[in-house]
Formats: sequence, C-alpha cells, structure tokens
Amino acid sequence: MAALSFGKTNQQWFFKYKLYHIPFWFVYHYVWWVVAMGNPFKAASNILFTPFFVKFIFYLVFQALAVYFNLYFLIPKFLEKGKFTTYIFLLLLTILCTASLIVPGYFLGAIVAEKTPEELYGGGTYDFWHMVTGGPLSSTVASITFAMSIKLAKNWLNTQRRQQLLEKEKLETELNFLKYQFNPHFLFNSINSIFFLIHKNPDMASASLAKFSELLRHQLYECNDHQIPLVKEIGYLENFIELEKLRQNEHVKVTFEGEILDGHHLGIAPFILMTFLENAFKHVSRNPGDDNWINIRLSLTGQQLNFYIANSTALDESRDVINYGGIGLKNVRRRLDLIYPGKYGLDIQRNQHDFEVKFQVTLEENVIAPVMQIA
Repeated sequence: MAALSFGKTNQQWFFKYKLYHIPFWFVYHYVWWVVAMGNPFKAASNILFTPFFVKFIFYLVFQALAVYFNLYFLIPKFLEKGKFTTYIFLLLLTILCTASLIVPGYFLGAIVAEKTPEELYGGGTYDFWHMVTGGPLSSTVASITFAMSIKLAKNWLNTQRRQQLLEKEKLETELNFLKYQFNPHFLFNSINSIFFLIHKNPDMASASLAKFSELLRHQLYECNDHQIPLVKEIGYLENFIELEKLRQNEHVKVTFEGEILDGHHLGIAPFILMTFLENAFKHVSRNPGDDNWINIRLSLTGQQLNFYIANSTALDESRDVINYGGIGLKNVRRRLDLIYPGKYGLDIQRNQHDFEVKFQVTLEENVIAPVMQIA
C-alpha cells in the first residue's frame, strides 16, 4: 500500500512540474535529425556518440526556452490583450536571440572534437551571421510554430469540453432555479403581500405587481443565454429585493448600494449574483428586538464587478447558512469555474453573528444579440 502511495506521489510530481516535456523535446529534435540524415540509426549514433551531441543540446535547450517564453509570457501578456505589434516585435526578437544562442553550440562541438567547423560540419561559411540565418533560425521558427499549434489545439479541445460541461450545467442550473424560484412559498407570499397592499396602498401595490411581472419575465424569457446584459441582471436583483422587503417582517433592515455607472456594454452569466442574494434573504435573522439586517454593495471598476453581501444570522442557523438555496457551495464554485475560469475571486466568511460574501469577477463584452421581448 505504501509503495502504491509512493508511486502515485511520484506520478503527481512528474506531471506537476511537466517533466514529461523533456522526453518530448528529445523525440522532437531526434525526428528532425532523422529527416535530415534519412537514417534513424545514423541519427541516433551521431547524437549519442559524437560531438554533435553538443549542438543537439544547444538546439533542445534554447528552443524549448523560447517556446515556453512565447507560450507563457508573450502570448498571455501581449497577444491575448490585443497588443499585436508589440507581440510580433518581441516574438521576432525572441527567435533571433534564440538562433544566436544556438550558434555557439556549433563551435563548442568543434572544440570538443578538436576540429575546425569546416572539418566537422563540412565546407561552408562559418561567420556568425550566416550561421544564425541558416539552420538555427529556420529550426527555431519551426519549433515555435509547432508548439503554438499544439497549444491552440489543446485550448480548442478544452474550450469544446468546457462548452459541453456548460451546456449540461446550464440545464441542471435551470432546473434547480426553477424549483427554487417558482416554489409555492415564494409565489404565494409575494402575491399575498401585493393583495394586502391593494387595500392599504394601491399605488405601491401597482408598482410591486409590475416588479413581480418583470421578475417572472426575466426568469422565463431573458435568462436563456450564457450571458445577459449586466444592467438587466441588476434590474432583476433590484426587483427581487423590493419584493422580498414586502415579505420580510419589520425587524429586518435591507440596504442596497449600487455604483454601476457604465455597464451597458458588459454581460454576465444569469443567476450568478442571485445565488448569494437568495441565501442572504433565506437565512437572515428575524429576532424581535435584535439588530437584523442585510447589506448589499455593488460596484464596477473597469470590467471588474465587485459584489458584497452580508446578513445577520441566528445562532441556530449558522451551520445551514452555507447551503445556497439547495444548490450548495460546491456547485456554486463549480459553475464559476466553468463560466469564469481564472477570472473570479470568492471569499466567504461565516462568523458567529453574521455571514458575508465578497465576490469579484472580470466581465466580458456583451455579445448576445438582443432578445425580442414577449408581451
């Protein structure tokens, strides 16, 4: 059993530090040598048992470094951010520097063999610039292009896989929210609250009924895409808050602060914020004579949406407050990982008398075409 655990640990360490890349690069360059020499045995012999091994190592090490520098620094920092001119300039500079660093491998191999470059590699021009623009330059371009092709293919496959998971998650989420949002308790209490307002305050009853109608419209018709306009989601939250105020007793104080000045161009996945909002209203304390409250703050900095919500809790509900409306914290994080991988932050604090959530997410431009409203 211990041996099995040790083997599993070694395997995890092997993949964590991407050590499997080392044999890949050996095989990659060996294949090129086979193509150049036309004989796999001769290529292996030259690499392992002659001074050509020095040149082989220079190609392997510096081209691998150039590939990783491009994939993990240049592409994320410049290409993915639309800085195309800077990216192309730095990529060309990287290729040129890499080819220049490979050239000394030729001379070092000749020194090890105690021969001149002409004697070891055959006749030709062996000044530095001619050697840079020869094999090293074209080989470096080929390595970087090949690695980018693999990376793009891998990203495409991951995107397709995540898209399939999102489709499945979307169906499950819709069912969960339909079961939770349209349960008789929520509908009947909202309708009853509006019904009593008709005699007490007809104007408020009319406004509340309009909010209730907009709430149902949003849930039925406007949240079927992967993302909806941010302003619509905020309007949905405001309507929900107003309706919940009607259902809460007079001992619960609800404050909402919104600072969304320019979010019309941004989109957000539906019901992301709603999950935390419902949890707060469901588990807020309602003890007469106590300070019962829900505080909500919403702001936008550039494309980063900042959402904060906290509520007072009763001691007997401190353990249940972590359960988001039957969906569960694990599923909430899983949905965020699928929709906003690496683009969100979620900090949840459960204290003795209150519960708070801090959520930040980087939103994207809203690319969903406007949906025709259904009367």
